[in-house]
Amino acid sequence: MDGEYDTMRRTYPPGVVIIRSIRGKDWSFRTYRYVILLVTFIAYACYHASRKPSSIVKSVLHPDVPKNVTFLHHPWPVGGIFIKKGEIVEGNGLTGVGVNQKEGWEPFNGVDGTSKLGEIDVAFLACYSMGMYVAGHLGDTLDLRLFLTTGMIGSGIFVALFGMGFFWNIHAFWFYLAMQMFAGMFQATGWPSVVAIVGNWFGKRKRGLIMGIWNAHTSIGNITGSLLAAGVLEYGWGWSFIAPGVLIIIGGIIVYLFLAAYPEEVGFPCPHDSPVKVVDASDDVEAQDSKTNGDSSNEKMQKGKVDGGQEEKTGFHHVSSSNRTGVGLLEACMIPGVIPFALCLFFAKLVAYTFLYWLPFYLSQTAIDGQYMSVKSAGNLSTLFDVGGIVGGILAGFISDKSKARATTAATFLYAAIPAMLLYRSYGGISTTWNIVLMMLAGLFVNGPYALITTAVSADLGTHSSIRGDSRALATVTAIIDGTGSFGAALGPLLTGFLSTKGWDAVFTMLIVCALAAGLLLTRLVIGELAEKLCKRRRRGQHTAGDSASAPLLAEQRR
Repeated sequence: MDGEYDTMRRTYPPGVVIIRSIRGKDWSFRTYRYVILLVTFIAYACYHASRKPSSIVKSVLHPDVPKNVTFLHHPWPVGGIFIKKGEIVEGNGLTGVGVNQKEGWEPFNGVDGTSKLGEIDVAFLACYSMGMYVAGHLGDTLDLRLFLTTGMIGSGIFVALFGMGFFWNIHAFWFYLAMQMFAGMFQATGWPSVVAIVGNWFGKRKRGLIMGIWNAHTSIGNITGSLLAAGVLEYGWGWSFIAPGVLIIIGGIIVYLFLAAYPEEVGFPCPHDSPVKVVDASDDVEAQDSKTNGDSSNEKMQKGKVDGGQEEKTGFHHVSSSNRTGVGLLEACMIPGVIPFALCLFFAKLVAYTFLYWLPFYLSQTAIDGQYMSVKSAGNLSTLFDVGGIVGGILAGFISDKSKARATTAATFLYAAIPAMLLYRSYGGISTTWNIVLMMLAGLFVNGPYALITTAVSADLGTHSSIRGDSRALATVTAIIDGTGSFGAALGPLLTGFLSTKGWDAVFTMLIVCALAAGLLLTRLVIGELAEKLCKRRRRGQHTAGDSASAPLLAEQRR
């Protein structure tokens, strides 16, 4: 038993060990779950923050900007987001060190500049997509805490190196292409890991709402990255990459210090595992929390941990994460629903990432109320798309929990995104107010299904009964779904780089077609969900009718 405890003790993250030594006791299961949500939230917000710089500096690297540029000097949200009439300045719209907006930055300032910007986006996302499949399998076989830490620090290094091209005066296209490719490979470690970790700690009860709120890290990261990159842009575009790169490295250190990837590594049962003996536990730990009073089963389990160097029997055997085995890609693909949701996400993520990478550029190139925005202001304004995305992710998760129909909820949001994007393209230029309202509406419907599929749906399928509740399938299933979606995410910005030269109407037509395709791919699952609900209603009706018919007979028998 002492040897077992020593093994368990060595799995505690260093920061948690320090806190335990200061407090003199361990955290409760509930506290651990709060910490897990917070640390994984910070981690993936840092990932997304490090992806935003390229969209912010596009108009600096390739300054194909109208002659008159509106200056907006005050930082968001106090100012700098609303267009001020009459504040128009001729010529250079940026005071960055060594940057002339008319000249841009070689090799992106030529006639093929937008195409090259699209190519570095697709290089990043293609490596990200391919790396996702490998990362998912590795995440199910390696220590997730160390795996995630390595990915975050590696990402930060290569994002910062891209920005160093400004200070080193590098103009070779291959350098920027290579930095984006390496960054993409390290970024692939993020999503499978964080979804698997949250799935390890939380059962299916209220998973859609919990993960919908938690998934706000995507939009918070985008907003943080946009504001950070735009805020330091005046000192030179290189700082717009270095600052987010440093941020994700700091996030990686936090993960290393405080993240416990598996409940059993700190002495708790996994929500998807069955207890070995004694304790009557359901497969959803949340159900245990709601049933207990006073000295709960979790608190009893805590008493089984060290108190003055002694350990008591708890009724659960500690299971090392190294004892688990991951499922193969083919086996994971056979889980019902994985392929349809993966293909749906291909198109849904294409739409979401086109906005992620090109919305600031679109805003700086499009007249709003007859005026144009500065690069910094366009970056700030684009964050409101992600504010709408936060609401969309939470709303989609809540609705899918209540309706118990994930596919129907996702398809409904995708179909609603079509008129939302049409309205934004048609009426977004009327005024700043209209632009903000319609942008947030588009963000709500575009990011809602994207968030739902990549979180609650992936976690549901990763703990599907067909794999016997083995939570080690979580990272693999998440990687298959999000990896397939990331190929779409790579294709969207690439196509936008070419289509934008023909006009933005062509870009929005592509986005609308893709949203429609994403919704249609879920048709079979939607029909299945609706048919199941109809059958349940019929059974309830028959049961009610049967009770009503038998009531007089029972009354007669009593008499």
